[in-house]
Amino acid sequence: MPIEFLYLVLVFAVVIFFFTALKRPLHEGMLVAFIALVAVTGKWSSIGTYIWNAITKPEMYVIIVFVVSASLLSKTSVIDDCVALILSIFGRLRGGAGYVAIIGSTYMGSLSGSGPGNVATTGVFTIPAMKRSKFPPHLAANVEAHASTMGNMIPPAGMIAVAFGHLSAMYPDKYTMSQFWIVLWVIAAWFIIQRIITLYCMCRFYKVEPMKKEDIPSFKQTLKKGWRAIFLPIIVFAPFLMTSIFDTFFESRLNVVDEAGKVIVNGAKSFNDSIILIIPAAIVIFGILLSGKDTIKKMTPKFMLEATCKGMKGVVPTSMLVMAAYFVSNALADTEINAKLATLFTEMNMPLWVLALILPLFTAILGMLLPGSTQVTMFGGTIITIIALAGGSPLLAAAMLPCICGAMHGVTPPYCACVYTAMGIAQSESKPTLLNCAVWIGLHYLLSAIMILCGQFLLFGLV
Repeated sequence: MPIEFLYLVLVFAVVIFFFTALKRPLHEGMLVAFIALVAVTGKWSSIGTYIWNAITKPEMYVIIVFVVSASLLSKTSVIDDCVALILSIFGRLRGGAGYVAIIGSTYMGSLSGSGPGNVATTGVFTIPAMKRSKFPPHLAANVEAHASTMGNMIPPAGMIAVAFGHLSAMYPDKYTMSQFWIVLWVIAAWFIIQRIITLYCMCRFYKVEPMKKEDIPSFKQTLKKGWRAIFLPIIVFAPFLMTSIFDTFFESRLNVVDEAGKVIVNGAKSFNDSIILIIPAAIVIFGILLSGKDTIKKMTPKFMLEATCKGMKGVVPTSMLVMAAYFVSNALADTEINAKLATLFTEMNMPLWVLALILPLFTAILGMLLPGSTQVTMFGGTIITIIALAGGSPLLAAAMLPCICGAMHGVTPPYCACVYTAMGIAQSESKPTLLNCAVWIGLHYLLSAIMILCGQFLLFGLV
C-alpha cells in the first residue's frame, strides 16, 4: 500500500480512537490527527500555511455567524411568523414542512455552494417549522442537512465548474457546458425524488402526522399578522440569486486580469464571500425591526449579548470540528495521494460494476475529512479516467463528481459538519441524529452506485 494511503488510515485511526475509546469530542480527535499527520510527513515548516488557509475560509465564519444569529432571531417574533406561514400552506400534508426544506434548501445550496453554510442559512427557517409540525429534532436536522448538501450538485454551484474543467481538459472540444448542465439537472432530479421518497417513509416511520385542522394557522390571518416576515427570506435569498444571475457582470467589474486574460485578483469571489458574511447581521437587524415595537424595546445590548453567548456554546464544537478538518485537508493535499490513487486504480483494472460500488464509498469516507471541492480538485481527473478505462461514460463520470464528492461531504458520520450544524439549530441529541444520518447517506450512496452503473438508461440517452 502506498504510504500516502497510510496517512489517511492514520487520520481515521486517531479520530476513531479518540471518539470511541477515549470518549472525547470529535474536534479534539481531528486536531490530534492533524498534528500526527504533520509529524509523520515531516511538514512542520508548512503547518502555518495549513492553518492559515483553513482559518481564512469564509465557510468557517458563515457557520459561526448564522448559528449565533439563529439564537438572536429566536428571541424575535419574525421566525414564528415565517413558521406560521409555512404551516398554513403545507400543514395539511404529512411532513409538509420537510418537503419545503428539501426543495428550498436544495435550491439555496446551488447558489451558495457551501453545505454547512447553507444549513445555517436555510435551517433557521426550515428546522423550527419541521419541529413545530411534530418532527423529531434528529429527523428535522437530517432533512435539512441532506437537502443542503445536494445543492452542490445542481448548476450553478461552483463545484460544477471544477468538474467540467477536468472533463474539458481531458476531452477538449467534445463536450459543452450546456450539455453538462442538462445531464446534471437530470441526475439532480433523481436524487431529489430519492430525498422525497425517503422523507415520506421517515414520516411514516416516526408517525409524523398532518397537523390537525384546528391547529393549522389560517393563511389569511397569518399573512395579515405576519406579512412582514416574508421580507426576511427575501433578504437571505436575493443576494445569492443576484450574484448567480449577474456573475458575468461582477466578474467583468471586480476581477483583475493580466494582458493574457488570466485572473490575478478574483474580486467577484471576494464579493460573494463578503455578502454571505454580511447577511447574518442583516437578517438579525431586519428581524428585530420587522417584529415590532415590543421586540425592539426588548433587544437591549445586554439582552443580545446574553443570547449571543448562549448561542456560542452550541457553535464552538462544530466550528472547531470544521476548522480541524480543513487543517487535515490542507495537509493531505500537500502529499502525492492523488497520483498514487490514479496509479493504484489503473493497475487493479477493476470492472465498472466494482468501481460503481467502490468510488462512492471512497468519496463518502473522504467526505468526513475533505471538503467536496477539494475532493473534486484532487481526485476528479483520476475518477473520470478510471471510469472511462472501465468502459463508462466520461461525461457521466464528470457529472457524478459533485454527487459523490460535494453532496456526500459533511453528512457522512461520525464526522459530518453539515449534520452537526443542523443539530445545533435543532437541539437534537447526537446518537439518534447520527443513526438517522447513516440511513440518509446509505441511500444516497446506493443511488450514486446505480447512477454510475446504469446512468445511460436513467439519463434517457443523454450520455
